[in-house]
Amino acid sequence: MPGLLRGVARTAVVAGTATAVSNRVSRRQQGRWAAQAQQSAYAEPQGYQQQGYQQAYQEPPPPPAPPAADDMTSKIDQLKELGELKKQGILTEAEFEEQKRRLLG
Repeated sequence: MPGLLRGVARTAVVAGTATAVSNRVSRRQQGRWAAQAQQSAYAEPQGYQQQGYQQAYQEPPPPPAPPAADDMTSKIDQLKELGELKKQGILTEAEFEEQKRRLLG
């Protein structure tokens, strides 16, 4: 029975870590796409360069930073869950350290 609980707990930790990583990758990719869209929207048309006209425009504001507090909150919650699993004896010290390294790395 303890082996079954350990397997279930390990699966839950891995799934939570995978979800956090997936969300982080999605936010990063959205930021890249937004930056590319802004660059192409503010690019100077070719006709103006050939005729010598200068297009006056203001530099767009930088994209908002991703919510770091939410990301840190979820990491802290996951670390607390790992600590509880370790306290209960479901995770060994080595498993705890490995999951913590993956979460914070």
